[in-house]
Amino acid sequence: MSALWTSAEAESATLGKASRPFAANGVSIDTRTLKEGDLYIAVKGEHRDGHDFVRAAFKAKAGAAVVSRRPEGVDGALLIVADTQRALEDLASASRGRSGAKIVAVTGSVGKTTTKELLRLAFAALGPTHASGGSLNNHWGVPLSLAAMPREAAYGVFEIGMNHLGEIHALVPFVRPHVALVTSVAAAHLEFFGSCEAIADAKSEIFEGLAPGGAALIPADNPYAERLIARARQYHVARILSFGAKPGSDAHLLAYDESGEGARIKADVLGLPVEFRIGAPGRHIADNALGALLAVAAVEGDVLNAAAALKEFSALKGRGARFAAGGVEVIDESYNANPASMAAALALLGKASGRRIAVLGDMLEMGHDAPAHHAGLAAEIEAARADLVFLCGPLMQALWDVLPAPRRAAYAPTSAELAPEIMSALKSGDTVLVKGSNGSRMSVIIDALKARKG
Repeated sequence: MSALWTSAEAESATLGKASRPFAANGVSIDTRTLKEGDLYIAVKGEHRDGHDFVRAAFKAKAGAAVVSRRPEGVDGALLIVADTQRALEDLASASRGRSGAKIVAVTGSVGKTTTKELLRLAFAALGPTHASGGSLNNHWGVPLSLAAMPREAAYGVFEIGMNHLGEIHALVPFVRPHVALVTSVAAAHLEFFGSCEAIADAKSEIFEGLAPGGAALIPADNPYAERLIARARQYHVARILSFGAKPGSDAHLLAYDESGEGARIKADVLGLPVEFRIGAPGRHIADNALGALLAVAAVEGDVLNAAAALKEFSALKGRGARFAAGGVEVIDESYNANPASMAAALALLGKASGRRIAVLGDMLEMGHDAPAHHAGLAAEIEAARADLVFLCGPLMQALWDVLPAPRRAAYAPTSAELAPEIMSALKSGDTVLVKGSNGSRMSVIIDALKARKG
């Protein structure tokens, strides 16, 4: 493969000046994950300035560094630019401009990263595919992912996140997708929006940047589907397609059957009958898979080969990954939480054998109705037939107060204080769901479970 960026190309894109010729094989803004030969971009964060780490970048064998001021005592190829954030965005725009790849952009209140990984698998079965790493979906992550797209890529998949109005509006012009997929609209970040209608409007900003003739993909079963469709029409989107179990959906779920650690799915995708297996259980994941296959169809890809590749999917760390811990099965949903994702995770717990144990932390950014949203989880816990419930965080007090006494196991202000209570209560054969917003630090409990000897 050819170099990702030469000094001449980077100079042209950023209007910068290289101190010496270079060729870079990747792009990085973090010296902890930088790979040999990467172009290090010294962006400025709220608490740190990347210029302070240029020396570390070259120690890690960076191919060159993009800076707005020349660091002292550094002997390495530098690209001097007016502003490093703008340079990152310039590289993203240049990468998108030179690429012949079919581009898919994904957003949604729930399932963005899972759907992005499903899309990665589906398209990788068809040709060279580049996708955002991890959850790189913000004002750094989106341009970084674009700037790192190999020029040989046939397909590109990019996740775009937001927690305020206008954030997707600012990012999607860099991506200019051929397909824009919204996984869901649900009560997340209500602290900043106030209503799910406002969240739907913010998510619909992804349709603004569609390439001419592009397609908007809508979750048909979502309560806000019609609002998303109306917004897509306002943006004069050429094609509006839907996916889900609702009759008439362009990607229509016909049958869903969980088996083992996955599920078998029967669907109709734009008139094509498709039967496939996915390597993780959950109706919500089946819906995400349908959206991914509809995206393949929208760019005229081979849907059957793409569907066959989804058997290799497995739930992601912190987003449904499972592991055994001393005779106990753990469902790791520790990365994020809102009422919709809580309901989906508790539904999975409800299908487990043995004792069903829910360990839940606060759902953050839920606004003034946060206590009611937490207390409202009692119905989902009842439906899941949870045997024991462990709760932590000040907002989870509202749920604790309405739980039936037989289900109350323990409550603590923090995950660290709750962990010992959980460990002492576990028995072989239990299934444990751990879920909460990332800020609730439920990973502390996951780490304690991984260390369990049984």
